[in-house]
Amino acid sequence: MKYGIVLTYTATPRWLALTREQRNAMRETHLEPLFAAYAERGVTARFFDAEAFNGRFSDFVVLETEDLGAYYFLVEALRDTPVFSEGHLVLGEVFLGVEDGFHRYEQALAAGAGR
Repeated sequence: MKYGIVLTYTATPRWLALTREQRNAMRETHLEPLFAAYAERGVTARFFDAEAFNGRFSDFVVLETEDLGAYYFLVEALRDTPVFSEGHLVLGEVFLGVEDGFHRYEQALAAGAGR
């Protein structure tokens, strides 16, 4: 099954105090290589800014994968980066869903394996 995961996060005042050049350097050094490595393991990512539209979080990433283990390891690896471990960004809520899960369930029912 393909899973869709919305991972919310917030930029802290510590992040916002950095210059844009410093933020870009941290992103290029710590985040981009990590997301590239996990893309090779089947976790794709799309990034969105949200601070202009709500007050609960500033950003979110939409991840897709068929391997929840790879997703879990990605989150652990993110937490190990200075971007998260030093409090520049803070993880928030996580929303998880199954792409067309009801279709998969119906297929399993038809095959006699759904119950």
